[in-house]
Amino acid sequence: MQDRRPLGDDSVLMRWMRTEINKINEGIVFDRKSLAQLLLEDKPTAKTKTGKDHFFDTATLRNLSEKLPKNLHDKLKLPILFFFDNQVPDSCYLNDSHALQALQALGEISRLRTMQQGKQWVGRSIAYSIMKKYPTAVQIVMG
Repeated sequence: MQDRRPLGDDSVLMRWMRTEINKINEGIVFDRKSLAQLLLEDKPTAKTKTGKDHFFDTATLRNLSEKLPKNLHDKLKLPILFFFDNQVPDSCYLNDSHALQALQALGEISRLRTMQQGKQWVGRSIAYSIMKKYPTAVQIVMG
């Protein structure tokens, strides 16, 4: 058993964690569509990383359509993606300025917040709350 690395070895642990994170992220939409596109579809769907269909809740899409300014309908890609970074345990970030504008228009994030270095950090609890409020229109990406 001298050839086996100890379980605490970082490289072994990190490889295992990457494998598990990749499994978790399999349901993330790969081919995001605009809100305007999704509203035109009878059964609004988008493909995940594994090629499966991600079905959008039509009531949520209608709600977003009614509450968001028309100029965002073509720009906002759904689902909105929040990214977890394992280096920042209590926060996650958006990297899409149109998603930030939409969430500000919806009153979910303060209009005083701006993108910093291409990211807008928010608390994880806020991201989970937004995800719960807009089912199928928000996803969390593990990093």
